[in-house]
Amino acid sequence: MRIIRYLNSSEKKVLAAITVENRVYDLPYHDFLELVRAAEEKKVQPVTLVEQVIEQSLPLSDSPEKLKVLVPVEAPEVWASGVTYEKSKEARNYESTNGEDDAKSFYDKVYTADRPELFFKSTADRTIGPGDPVYLRSDSEWQIPEPELGLVLDSEGNILGFTAGNDMSCRDIEGENPLYLPQAKIWRHSCVIGPAIRLVETVKDPYDFQITCRIFRNEQNVFEGSASVGQLKRRLEELTSYLVKENVVFPGTILLTGTCIVPPNDFTLLEGDYIEIEIPGIGVLSNPVLSQVTQSIGSQRV
Repeated sequence: MRIIRYLNSSEKKVLAAITVENRVYDLPYHDFLELVRAAEEKKVQPVTLVEQVIEQSLPLSDSPEKLKVLVPVEAPEVWASGVTYEKSKEARNYESTNGEDDAKSFYDKVYTADRPELFFKSTADRTIGPGDPVYLRSDSEWQIPEPELGLVLDSEGNILGFTAGNDMSCRDIEGENPLYLPQAKIWRHSCVIGPAIRLVETVKDPYDFQITCRIFRNEQNVFEGSASVGQLKRRLEELTSYLVKENVVFPGTILLTGTCIVPPNDFTLLEGDYIEIEIPGIGVLSNPVLSQVTQSIGSQRV
């Protein structure tokens, strides 16, 4: 069972459910968190309320592909995890040691440390959804997408559902100095979430999720990589436990769990590229790539 938000013909934001048969049913809730609160009040799981609506409703005539899908939840905050996969550790080492593969760094230490790396990534106003353009940072020459499994959390850190995320990253800025991490991670249109939330009650084993990232340039596939969440160094509950430790976590917060797919070291995104991040059972998160200069010119024309 997947939950989406979409924009209908009246420009109204609608919460809806997609069944395994790919049928879409409108839900009588303003947003995902209202669905969760209603389930808590009735002391049932959210999927139970969704199933009740489906039993009493008719599906839309439109398929999911024909809908203008939005960010599935307006997460008040998005946090992210770093160096949770061996591939990520290797990439961070390469950035920070100028390609000296045998050199060791603090990334090796955090990979094996008791405490994971968690950092702030985005707010609701900074987060974009399917089809929206990601922006290239103008002061970086080495930028990549980071495809990740996202956890949608309640205020206690319990996992409500799973989504896909793109934690855009500037490898040169982070590699220059780890204290530059916020600048390497946070800028306009650098965090993408969607296209749907897979309710946790419908997932037998989240470590079975497969993630695939494709990058297209001039309509040609210039990069494709796949990996399994089963390669994650840490347990999901371990990551969430550190996020809520001595912290205020707002309902609907998303925690990205780290990237397991990294393009080659000589690759950087260019304006006009197109990114696809696919997690079967959740959906395909697709976004075009624009430069900040192009975005600014477009805004002036409007």
